[in-house]
Amino acid sequence: MKGFRETSLADRQETAAKAKQAQLEKARAAARANQEGAPERQAARAALVAEREARAATRKAEKQARELREKEGRAAAEIARLEAEKLAHQARAKELAERAAREKALEAERKAARDARYAGRKARQK
Repeated sequence: MKGFRETSLADRQETAAKAKQAQLEKARAAARANQEGAPERQAARAALVAEREARAATRKAEKQARELREKEGRAAAEIARLEAEKLAHQARAKELAERAAREKALEAERKAARDARYAGRKARQK
């Protein structure tokens, strides 16, 4: 291998320093390019964040309104159910009272008939 030259430590350090300097310049150029449009991008990001927060607030308000309507609906349904139960209980109580009155009247008729039969037997025995 004619012409092969082994690089010395100083050559390798110099090459590494040049590469490092090139990367640093490349990074500085990219940073300058980024800084040129930074205020616009930052404003755009802020606008997006504000939009997102506004949508979240709207959704939260809609959710609270929906939950309130559902709660009111459940309360109204519960009131209607309780009213229906009360009416059913009153109807049942009225029916039981009427049945008790009919039974009492029927028992009074039976007693009157029994008493009449008893009086008839007593009259026949005399």
